[in-house]
Amino acid sequence: MKVLVTGANGQLGHDVVNELRKRGHEAITTDIAGEMDYLLDITKDDAVDSIKKIDPEAIIHCAAWTAVDAAEDEENRERVYAINVVGTENVAKAAKYLDCKLLYLSTDYVFDGQGELPWKPDDKSYAPLCYYGETKLMGEKAVANLEKFFIVRIAWVFGLNGKNFIKTMIDVGKKHDVVRVVNDQIGTPTYTYDLSRLLVDMIETEEYGYYHATNEGGYISWYDFCEEIYRQTGIKTKVVPVTTLEYGLSKAKRPFNSRLDKSKLDEKGFKRLPEWKDALHRYLLEINYGE
Repeated sequence: MKVLVTGANGQLGHDVVNELRKRGHEAITTDIAGEMDYLLDITKDDAVDSIKKIDPEAIIHCAAWTAVDAAEDEENRERVYAINVVGTENVAKAAKYLDCKLLYLSTDYVFDGQGELPWKPDDKSYAPLCYYGETKLMGEKAVANLEKFFIVRIAWVFGLNGKNFIKTMIDVGKKHDVVRVVNDQIGTPTYTYDLSRLLVDMIETEEYGYYHATNEGGYISWYDFCEEIYRQTGIKTKVVPVTTLEYGLSKAKRPFNSRLDKSKLDEKGFKRLPEWKDALHRYLLEINYGE
């Protein structure tokens, strides 16, 4: 299958391309920079025609503005909207013209993050708390107009390329004896290596619709995650649990409840991701920090 991957330079795009090629698919890489098959700015007017010329059978749309706090800055909002909304609309227009499959990565941030019940994939009670969430929801709506779409919401993502919570906490742990981490935001991490396999599984089917995907192993707080990172790395920094209010450093409002219900994966015959502690162990080995 000929599959176009947007944002192929990113954490997830990198792993998706590798997984596609492992399985013998023709992965076409696109991004705004780097050694890509095509340099493609999805926000431009000519993006639709560019994708039409590539003529993929499926598109995995990983390109996105994901810097949640920076998205709140007035000077960034036009660019955030261009990437997450206009760019996604352009990709969706091309997919509609080509009648090809489109898989769009979304986020728990489309919900208001209240309560303790896990959000279900087909739950439409949207109420984003921040601009990032608003733009990702607008992207969802553009994709949901298609017939052949997958919308996959993920949370707490980490992978080889780019910044993530694990890299940040290791760096902080090397420099400080004590670190404060919030304990009232609850969810589950998602390792891009594991996620990429599920996404390619999906694109090989016609089981279209909304899905949720994170690693297994139960729901935890960022404090729990940090404790396990330090346990597995042997870092001795003391982790102090604090509330989001006490932490008080984030520009964007974060959801307290990022629990995602993944039972639809079972219903549609997809294999769930491995447990998050195992994913963390394998990731630390990948970045040469594990044993």
